[in-house]
Amino acid sequence: MSATLRSVPRPDFREVAREAVEAKAPALALRQRPRRNRKAEWSRRLVRETVLTADDLIWPIFLIDGEGRREPVSSMPGVERLTVDQAVREAERAASLRIPAIGLFPYTDHSLRDARGSEALNGKNLVCRAIRAVKAAVPAIGIITDVALDPFTSHGHDGLLHDDGRILNDETVAVLIEQALVQAAAGADVVAPCDMMDGRVGAIRDALDRAGFGDVQIMAYAAKYASAFYGPFRDAIGTRLKGDKLTYQMDPHNGAEALREVALDLAEGADMVMVKPGLPYLDVVRRVKETFDVPTFAYQVSGEYAMVMAAAGHGWIDGERAMIESLVAFKRAGADGILTYFAPRVAERLQASL
Repeated sequence: MSATLRSVPRPDFREVAREAVEAKAPALALRQRPRRNRKAEWSRRLVRETVLTADDLIWPIFLIDGEGRREPVSSMPGVERLTVDQAVREAERAASLRIPAIGLFPYTDHSLRDARGSEALNGKNLVCRAIRAVKAAVPAIGIITDVALDPFTSHGHDGLLHDDGRILNDETVAVLIEQALVQAAAGADVVAPCDMMDGRVGAIRDALDRAGFGDVQIMAYAAKYASAFYGPFRDAIGTRLKGDKLTYQMDPHNGAEALREVALDLAEGADMVMVKPGLPYLDVVRRVKETFDVPTFAYQVSGEYAMVMAAAGHGWIDGERAMIESLVAFKRAGADGILTYFAPRVAERLQASL
């Protein structure tokens, strides 16, 4: 039987396809041909559903002490730690590119780090000096500051650590309140609690209002996951994490839990919410936007940036196209804005295309 099967002549597939097309010729006189709208660049632009602009970008900037220094971050090609004077120059560049806001992240000298993150409460710390300098030089640009202790603690955690390794929630919140007030007093426009302690948004909102900072906005890292994509960021701020953050950052397996976290932060007074990381959690971005319809942001984190840059550096992908495509994905998912290390590069490209 097998011999008989092998003896059957193989059909000429090209002839079969030709006959099928001829047989269906009337049907191919289609009224609907979606490709017509893709035929030219002008037409693709005209019907484009999602548009990326400089208005969608927030530029995270890393800070170091000193003057006139720019220090490369080895795990993030093209990203540097900047002294305050250099950060001011980049803030001016951001403003010229119409980037609405920058985020400031410090590399705190290890001699200033301790178990309680005391330097976070110093009104003259690196972040506060940078806020004042940028505001003096570029008053129109928005400044967003993280409220968390990991750049300041010797153990690398976002909160206070008990002797048995537990993160102390309520005790940490008390410190975060003071940190937020210090940043607001320095001139921060937006404080962004990224620590994932329970109840911290409401406590910070109450404290800001009582202290006369009612106009300072809160961008809550409402759905921040315990992700493997943060490694280069920890390199950039010099964090030496002891243990992990699984007991306070979210489990990557959970999606519905993010909606509960967002609902709590909004009820406590958050003006904007964020999902972090970005691309691995676009489903969460979409669910948050559709459920709450509030200003929703996403962070294209260091690991996402590093992957694109590494692959592009090896010639495995077109880095420029991957950069734009990844950011468009955030917008398509519903994000109102994106924190991305690509911000100046993208803004320059967008400006050149006008």
